Amino acid sequence: MALVCFFSISTPLCYKTSYAKRKALNIYNTLYSSQSNSVPHTMAQPLVRRSANYEPSLWSFDHIQSLSIKYKGNDYTSRRDSLIEAVKALICNVRNPLSVLELIDDLQRLGIAYHFPDEICSLLEMIYHNYYQAQDKWNSMSLNHKALGFRLLRQNGYHVPKEIFDNFKDQLTQNLKPHLYEDMMCMLNLYEASYHSFENESIMDDARDFTSRYLKENLENIHENLSSLVTHALELPLHWRVPRVETIWYIEEYEKRNGMNPTLLELAKLDFNMVQAIHLEDLKHSSRWWRNICWDKKLSFARDRLVENFLWTVGVNYLPHFTVERKTLLKVFAILTTIDDVYDVYGTLDELDKFTDAVIRWDINLVGELPDYMKICFLGFYNSINQMSYNALTRTGFLILPYVKKTWTDLCNSFLLEAQWYHSGYIPTLEEYLENGYVSIGASVILMHLSFLTSINATEEIMQGMGGTENIVRYSSLIVRLADDLATSSDEIARGDNPKSIQCYMHENGATEEEARRYIELLLIKTWKKLNKARAGAKSQFSQEFNNCATNLARMAHFMYSNGDGHGRPDLKKSHVISLLFNPILGIE
Repeated sequence: MALVCFFSISTPLCYKTSYAKRKALNIYNTLYSSQSNSVPHTMAQPLVRRSANYEPSLWSFDHIQSLSIKYKGNDYTSRRDSLIEAVKALICNVRNPLSVLELIDDLQRLGIAYHFPDEICSLLEMIYHNYYQAQDKWNSMSLNHKALGFRLLRQNGYHVPKEIFDNFKDQLTQNLKPHLYEDMMCMLNLYEASYHSFENESIMDDARDFTSRYLKENLENIHENLSSLVTHALELPLHWRVPRVETIWYIEEYEKRNGMNPTLLELAKLDFNMVQAIHLEDLKHSSRWWRNICWDKKLSFARDRLVENFLWTVGVNYLPHFTVERKTLLKVFAILTTIDDVYDVYGTLDELDKFTDAVIRWDINLVGELPDYMKICFLGFYNSINQMSYNALTRTGFLILPYVKKTWTDLCNSFLLEAQWYHSGYIPTLEEYLENGYVSIGASVILMHLSFLTSINATEEIMQGMGGTENIVRYSSLIVRLADDLATSSDEIARGDNPKSIQCYMHENGATEEEARRYIELLLIKTWKKLNKARAGAKSQFSQEFNNCATNLARMAHFMYSNGDGHGRPDLKKSHVISLLFNPILGIE
């Protein structure tokens, strides 16, 4: 079975026992030994466990189950189908290449592009061959046309060379007029295009620096229809935004646009509400599972974040066909959150050693050696993963259990190493921290499950190996880790947690926190460039869906941690939960 390293049973995803791990263990053993020799057992202090004082869930089981669902049934389906046909006719009638690109951009940002995969594929193929494939066509294109096409084509796996922008500074003359809509759209599209760059594309860095500076300096002079778009982009580029979150924002913006198409708008609103109804059904189903597993009551030290975990799954893939996979993925997120808190907050080092051993050996007989709270955690975890593996086996005939067990083992080993670092007082270098941290953030576990959830009809393709998957996993995971650290490290350090990437860099380099944050932000941009490159060229249906989900996972980290720890503090994302999951868009009958 020629699986890549990501799926290898014999080769760990996280790094093998390293100098850093041995050093941390030696320091801990020395401290533990000296404490044991100096304090008689009879004088040992009572066990005091740490507490993160997590806020309770904002959403009760009864509240979730009481939510009504309106937008489903034949009447809504019939109306949506007729609107889809009208939009198909609209697509066929667009001839101007820039207008074609703008229409594709609107369809994607309005969240309805998935209804027109063949039409969009044909249009992009035509645009690519007619304008971008041959260098002699570049001079006849406007900079706005180049920039928008570059973003949409690279986003869809086409090879568009950076050299298309070699003369962008010449095209941006001193006579740029910020009050002109066309000029500012050009600058905005070039800014957004720059975030689709690969490593060593300095021309794209120049474009990002130039356009971001120009847009900021002229924000007050910008055409009124563009000001909110520019402000939105400067807060976070479109490429880093979660599609479903972007959709609800863009629908409101599109409605205010001069010359907006009412058919597109009606379809976007209706489709949003109909898909939201599916999400709400998925959430109700998941809340019943969460209630039955009883972890919110029996493991009350851990974060009760069912709704926030579900929000992650919607961010990863909101499409209607993904409903079964979303329910499974929700379990993975919920289990991951709880086990993280077992290692990070509640468990003693001796207990964590035993728990990790039970996971490595996947042996139910070891549960008797665990404390009561760990028995509940391990049995719930063990049964859930085995059930997921059984479901996959009956659907595909492929036994995923060895691979799933391996990635969970890697995760628990990385958690254990961080616990050993904490108890020994060891501060790793930034490199050591990130080599372990991109595993301990848990994204690799999520992506392992995703790889099988997106491959129900592509098992043979997985078995033959997936080119680039290992890098996709690594870079997506690293982005989640860095975004998490930038938002949560101060809170976690305050409650007595391990140093994060910022503190590791400060300790290693004698830097201030401001300097360390700038460095981590630059590292985040660099990692996005690597992810862009790893995504390039994905043409099969399986690889595209997996890559999109992996990229959306990275985007969700920006969203959840944009203004603090949105996962730890549910109040930060309360309004988004209500608008994305509970309240439909008004104005649709």
